[in-house]
Amino acid sequence: MDDRLDISDATVRALLRRDAVDLADLPLERLVPGGWDNRSFRLGDGYVLRFPAAARYAAQVAREARWLPVLAPKLPLAVPQTVCTGCPGFGYPFPWAVRRWIEGTVAGPEQARDPAFAATLADGLTALQGVPSEGGPAPGVGNFHRGGELRVYRGETAAALDRIGASGAGGASVWATAEAADVAGQPRWVHGDVAPSNLLLRRRRLVALIDFGQMAVGDPACDLTIAWTFFEGPARQVFMARMDASEADWARARGWALWKAAITLAGGKPAPPGQRAAAAVLADVIAEHRAG
Repeated sequence: MDDRLDISDATVRALLRRDAVDLADLPLERLVPGGWDNRSFRLGDGYVLRFPAAARYAAQVAREARWLPVLAPKLPLAVPQTVCTGCPGFGYPFPWAVRRWIEGTVAGPEQARDPAFAATLADGLTALQGVPSEGGPAPGVGNFHRGGELRVYRGETAAALDRIGASGAGGASVWATAEAADVAGQPRWVHGDVAPSNLLLRRRRLVALIDFGQMAVGDPACDLTIAWTFFEGPARQVFMARMDASEADWARARGWALWKAAITLAGGKPAPPGQRAAAAVLADVIAEHRAG
């Protein structure tokens, strides 16, 4: 059951007139799709509005407002910039944000096979992991455990693998290896949702990484799953070679990719736009586990 809220244009206008009066009369355009966690609107030429769609996403507003200014100067890619945050009201129950608009188009099939694009993303994620992380937000329920321990999803993954008949096909072995792979070193920054819809390009070059709502400081293995969920062939090879990741890191990353693919298939849902089909992800993860 989808319990996410919608928000009307009239409510958006009322909130703007109360909390961002200088911007309240700019042209307003609802973005479709506007993301899963948020309802999004373009405001004029220079802004985007983000309204969490459910209570479980509401903490993302404060997390991004607090930590993106810390990360932005240290990254080679543009990231969202919060202009101001607004309060609940007029029937809308959560905090919300006004951010600068970043011009660009989302990554597509051409980038999935582009080694140069893969290298640029790897360099951006490496820079993110290298930002000092002291005091950063810990993984937990508020960011769906991105950067946390895989065992949180043990039961859900096992049930999904059984439902799609993939336990005996190698899925259970991938998961067991992932859970057993130790996390070494200090906790590092995690984006939490590295997906093609959050990668913006101009003139075919990656220029921005957006939607940091699930960011945390922890184990960045979850950010490596794009190797299977998006990249193909030489682009995947370049991405994996370029990341400073150990075999244990990749083992945990396969676990994250397996979890996502298995629950997608078990739930009968299509992969998000721009993602590789879940069945292909599952097959590749199991095949690479066996090859390793």
